Amino acid sequence: MIEITVNGAPRQVDVEADTPLLWVLRDTLGLTGTKYGCGVAQCGACTVLVDGAAMRSCQVPVDSVAGQRITTIESVEADPVGAKLVAAWVALDVPQCGYCQSGQLMAATALLKETPKPSEADIAVAMTNLCRCGTYNMIAAGIRQAADAA
Repeated sequence: MIEITVNGAPRQVDVEADTPLLWVLRDTLGLTGTKYGCGVAQCGACTVLVDGAAMRSCQVPVDSVAGQRITTIESVEADPVGAKLVAAWVALDVPQCGYCQSGQLMAATALLKETPKPSEADIAVAMTNLCRCGTYNMIAAGIRQAADAA
């Protein structure tokens, strides 16, 4: 058994130590908001926060995050920064297909928690998640709107 803290709750999971966190979240805990994209940590659809830092959960062994705080899209609105971002996403109608947006929101949350008033360069450096629909301009606008609301 491995104990992890997900969305503020301690959870014990009976999985192999090297099981990717993504599959523990989705298959073991039923938290399906975190998406599988590429499986090689390139696309960012699987982004979650681990102790506040954006991480691509498809390549993170679950035993490596024991004792750390894992935050998924399911609880991002409980965080004031995450709530502002979700509100901006809705107000600006940011998503098209929406598949990558949970990862985008998690990466944006990590950015604004570290840099509350990011420059355009800060946004470009932090937001490396891929979006097949090409909503990058709207994602950046959502980040700017949430930052201005702070």
